[in-house]
Amino acid sequence: MADNIEVLGRETSVSSATNKVMRNTYALLGMTMIPTVIGAMVGMTIDFSFLFAASPIVAFIGIMAAVFGMSWLVTKNANNAAGVWLLFGFTFIMGLLLGPILQVALSLSNGAQLIALAAGGTAASFLTLAAVASNTNRDFSFLGKFLTIGFVLVVLAILANFFFHVPALTLTISAVVVLLMAGFILYEINQVVRGGQTNYVLATLSIYISLHNMFTHLLHLLMALMGSRD
Repeated sequence: MADNIEVLGRETSVSSATNKVMRNTYALLGMTMIPTVIGAMVGMTIDFSFLFAASPIVAFIGIMAAVFGMSWLVTKNANNAAGVWLLFGFTFIMGLLLGPILQVALSLSNGAQLIALAAGGTAASFLTLAAVASNTNRDFSFLGKFLTIGFVLVVLAILANFFFHVPALTLTISAVVVLLMAGFILYEINQVVRGGQTNYVLATLSIYISLHNMFTHLLHLLMALMGSRD
């Protein structure tokens, strides 16, 4: 009897800790939207063309280095208060990087509607995926290996398209990224729910990157398929 009570107590403690991580993750994820929006507003006022004028490849590598560098700093400080502030700085930078695509979208006659549609689609996808992933009886850990392979292939395709500039490949990449990010969100939230991820800063970072990529590529698809200059 005592053993059963002890086991029940441990299970209750683990469940309580997991729920706390999930609550903190959602709360911090919501807060990251503030620096993202501020960064996006600033980004829309900046002319980014000078970055790509000399060498688009060098500019792309430089941006990726900054993004991965900041995410590395967040990861290294995930267990202290600095990690939260670094995460806010990271999301501000990611908001800045939304500037170019938002500028292009707003140059379209229905650009504002497309941005709203992409944001709404991303939010709806997140809520649906979160509901599915929150079922503790479902284990999506098997997706990890496939998602990693898919991510590597997408990065290689993006680099290849810098040289070939194939419009159809660009749209295909965006479609694949949207699906890939949906898989990552499902996997990441399920990891938290099942106790595989116990650090809410790292969980927030992973989910945020997936949402940012999903929104960006969904907007790109909408502009290509529904954009109007009339």
